[in-house]
Amino acid sequence: MINKESRKDIREKKHYKLRNRFSGTAERPRLCVYRSNEHIYAQIIDDEAGKTLVSAGTVEKDVAAALKNTDDVEAAKYIGDLVAKRALDAGIKEVVFDRGGYIYQGKVAALADAARAAGLTF
Repeated sequence: MINKESRKDIREKKHYKLRNRFSGTAERPRLCVYRSNEHIYAQIIDDEAGKTLVSAGTVEKDVAAALKNTDDVEAAKYIGDLVAKRALDAGIKEVVFDRGGYIYQGKVAALADAARAAGLTF
């Protein structure tokens, strides 16, 4: 019998490998992406202080009201734009992008492109 490792465990291993390569600092915090089956979230984190500086997600009431679906590419673009605007308001211009072990395509790429278009540099 073949025991196959779960996709969640594989993603978490990839994420740990990525996190060993970089971390967020006060000058250049980390833009971390998490997506579930129903929602997508983005946080800007200062790992040295252990604090979340800015966050956005489709679970917020005003965001969910503005979107038709909370789990598609359009929602990811909206969250990318929103987190970038909140970061710029907080004085953050440069970040390190943490794709969270996900493949850089679809929702993750859409969020990153929208954040870049809104003014974040990474």
